[in-house]
Amino acid sequence: MTENIIDELKWRGAVNQTTDEAGLRELTSEKQIGLYCGVDPTGDSLHIGHLIPFMMLKRFQLAGHHPVIVIGGGTGAIGDPSGKNSERVLQSMTQVQHNQDHLSAQMEKLFGTDNFRIVNNYDWLSKLSLLDFLRDYGKLFNVNTMLNKEVVASRLEVGISFTEFTYQILQSIDFLHLYRHEDVQLQIGGADQWGNITAGIDLIHKQEGADAKAFALTIPLMLKADGTKFGKTAGGAVWLDPEKTSPYEFYQFWLNQDDRDVIKYLKYFTFLSQEEIAALAEKVKTQPEKREAQRRLAQEVTKFVHSEAAVKQAEHISAALFSGDLKDLTAAEIEQGFADVPSMTISTEPNNVVQFLVDTEIEKSKRQAREDVTNGAITINGDRIRDLEFTVDPAAAFDGRFVIVRRGKKRYFLARVK
Repeated sequence: MTENIIDELKWRGAVNQTTDEAGLRELTSEKQIGLYCGVDPTGDSLHIGHLIPFMMLKRFQLAGHHPVIVIGGGTGAIGDPSGKNSERVLQSMTQVQHNQDHLSAQMEKLFGTDNFRIVNNYDWLSKLSLLDFLRDYGKLFNVNTMLNKEVVASRLEVGISFTEFTYQILQSIDFLHLYRHEDVQLQIGGADQWGNITAGIDLIHKQEGADAKAFALTIPLMLKADGTKFGKTAGGAVWLDPEKTSPYEFYQFWLNQDDRDVIKYLKYFTFLSQEEIAALAEKVKTQPEKREAQRRLAQEVTKFVHSEAAVKQAEHISAALFSGDLKDLTAAEIEQGFADVPSMTISTEPNNVVQFLVDTEIEKSKRQAREDVTNGAITINGDRIRDLEFTVDPAAAFDGRFVIVRRGKKRYFLARVK
């Protein structure tokens, strides 16, 4: 017998709360259900934090169910108070539209177009008049109940505007609309969305009857083994947009995960079987130095978000950086692989290697530069330089865009040709 999708999610550590687990398990065994998750267009790219609920939608899709993603063109113009201790800055509608277009393209890449729909809540929320909103929906929401929802209660001390206070009503209208028009019976969201989602279920029961089958499933807050929030790095968010976070940087993020976290992430962010993950967990215990689990995690998530070609490119860059053999790298690969190394700008003019090292401040003095060249501590574009008369020609490699210097075994510098 095929395992129920809810049991699969629980094994993967992906279930925080459900309104009626037994009922949801029974429903997903009986039929292929519609389910949704919403995202407000507050930016023009998703980041890996967004992958947390979207991975759940993808699992439902692969199991034959019907995921719907709601782009919050309406709610995004208002601002979700969830997880915020102050009011959001309202965006212009032009910016909201720009963000919507970019997010839609990213999600179509993740989900394809088969058995998947993207809808925009602006299409129905914008048609509501103020009087309709108050009479048809506002009348069904008790202010005392709304105040007790964590999303609102957490803001009472610092204050919350009426605009953001009404956000849970708008999200509830979304669930009702999708229940009626898209056969959606389940809403998925982060743990901080519980109050908003259950408000939607209450609205469905008031409008459609107490026996209407509507469910909530929230996902645990994902923390790293050290207690910090998953998805943040010293450089900020890890984006799905390759222009904001290159595929190489994306791959490296997953490759560098802690042994204590890697199996949790394999369960959550990959589609590997329980048997494959169990074998990798054993490798973490017996051969942690090989980091096979981390490598498989990096491969699988990078392939899902970008492509198999992006995986191969990231591994090609990694191997070149490890060996120091840079000659086969393209200029585009150099741009990715050296994004975080110290960089400087140089002219197109050829220069003596000693003078070049001093001018770029890679070396503090000509004496030190001569010593390092003589000792073989300097490589230029992958070639070890020992000749003090060597001329660095910026046009010699990488389409004339870069000169790569390595001092010692690991210290790289990127000179950008202006």
